Amino acid sequence: MAHSTVDVNITKIEPLLSPEDLIRRLPLTAKTAETVLSGREQVQNILRGEDHRMLVIVGPCSIHDEAAAIDYAERLVKLAGDVRELMLIVMRVYFEKPRTTIGWKGLINDPHLDGSLDIAAGLDRARSLLLRFSEMGILAATEFLDPIVPQYLADLVSWAAIGARTTESQTHRQMASGLSMPVGFKNGTDGNSQIAMDAMKTALSPHAFLGMDSRGQTSVVHTTGNTYGHLVLRGGTSGANYEAKAVAELQQQLRDAGLSPRLLVDCSHANSDKDHTRQSIALRAVVEQRMAGNDEIAGVMVESNINAGNQKLGEDPSTLAYGVSITDACISWDETSDLLTEAHSRLAIGQPVR
Repeated sequence: MAHSTVDVNITKIEPLLSPEDLIRRLPLTAKTAETVLSGREQVQNILRGEDHRMLVIVGPCSIHDEAAAIDYAERLVKLAGDVRELMLIVMRVYFEKPRTTIGWKGLINDPHLDGSLDIAAGLDRARSLLLRFSEMGILAATEFLDPIVPQYLADLVSWAAIGARTTESQTHRQMASGLSMPVGFKNGTDGNSQIAMDAMKTALSPHAFLGMDSRGQTSVVHTTGNTYGHLVLRGGTSGANYEAKAVAELQQQLRDAGLSPRLLVDCSHANSDKDHTRQSIALRAVVEQRMAGNDEIAGVMVESNINAGNQKLGEDPSTLAYGVSITDACISWDETSDLLTEAHSRLAIGQPVR
């Protein structure tokens, strides 16, 4: 009796439209392309030290409600204009969520919030939202988790992250080497920053690896290397790493490794001890360090939503509270606006007279 040696645990394989087909249906416009390219250039200038503004990557932990995300973006675009002299605001537009074990994996994986896993609809909705934001002039930041997703969305992203759980992954390091935007590598969940520094070195180099082209054809992808990889400090089980002593030590380690000391501080995650109300402490500490002369802290990340806290995704998505995260807890829009306005005022004090 013959026994199968493949697909033993596979229940179904569904064909998916190619990136080329989705992009043809939802194409860039001149306006969206201008927004993305301008955003990338401004972030690159900050990472080179040629633009001394503070980069602020702020927004929901994850996007689960497009209407609320658009509401947030409309508020953010006004605030970004108010603080643009001293800050570059980029919105967190996160569609993929790495899970420690199991849980909702993000809008791309489960856009209907019901376990139906309609990934085709998720990609469509994610691209549509990024296009909407670019038309508004919003710069977008996201985490790339699945290495296939960038083919569908990367042309609309100004800054990308490789998360704490994937920074050590060779697949993600190689992927980052070919991405067209600056990429932030987070330190590991245990607080180890060496793996992120190793990732930065790896992504700097050319690679050839298995991937997919825009037509969905399995291909060998050849890259030149990404010169805009940088470290993102998010703390770890060993404690926070946003304070001045820790930051200075890590910047010296980067120099010793021949890497850029310009880094970002994630005010959430272990740097807030998983308490969203403590993000303000880390943000204020970074502002004070910049005012004290450490402008090699290029910027910060803040998890923020319309309303504070988080909520569990139950069986009926219609019962979810508006503008409240279903993943990590976030600070409210009102606190976000107050904090960034305060930070802008503090930074203005330290500006030279022109």
